[in-house]
Amino acid sequence: MSKPAVGRDVHLCVMGVSGVGKTTVGQELARRLGRAFGDADDLHPKASVDKMASGTTLTDADRAPWLDAVVEWLDDRPTDTGGVVFACSALKRRYRDRIAQADAPVFFVHLTADPAALEDRLRNRKGHFMHVDMLQSQLADLEPVAADENGVEVSTAGSIEETVDAVLRRIQTD
Repeated sequence: MSKPAVGRDVHLCVMGVSGVGKTTVGQELARRLGRAFGDADDLHPKASVDKMASGTTLTDADRAPWLDAVVEWLDDRPTDTGGVVFACSALKRRYRDRIAQADAPVFFVHLTADPAALEDRLRNRKGHFMHVDMLQSQLADLEPVAADENGVEVSTAGSIEETVDAVLRRIQTD
């Protein structure tokens, strides 16, 4: 099977459950590719952030305005100088299908990790609204990138540099 080609006009969505390293890996990937970086967490309405901070899982109805904001944000990014790299949970296929409605193509980089490692990362993370007790609900909701989707799966078992190297090996950029 050939590697997917990810051109400069394609946005890269670094996705997965909380604690998997979306922001950290996404920032380094953006740096190496010379692209801008954004985090979809910054687009959550305050009510949703408050709900998650209290340990309450968001519903699909809660996520709908957020997904619309993500698409709007992507549509405001120029692609003629290169698409952006952005971190976004995008746990369910229907969420990714909504994000893929952006004007420019979106390629999904699904980061994975051992659940025990994820829980450890979340317990040691400071200053984030995501409650560690919500990890199990995210893992239950997670629908891995399917073969017919525009994306790849990459483990975060190694260092950040090793993970980004693995992502770059899995995609061809021009």
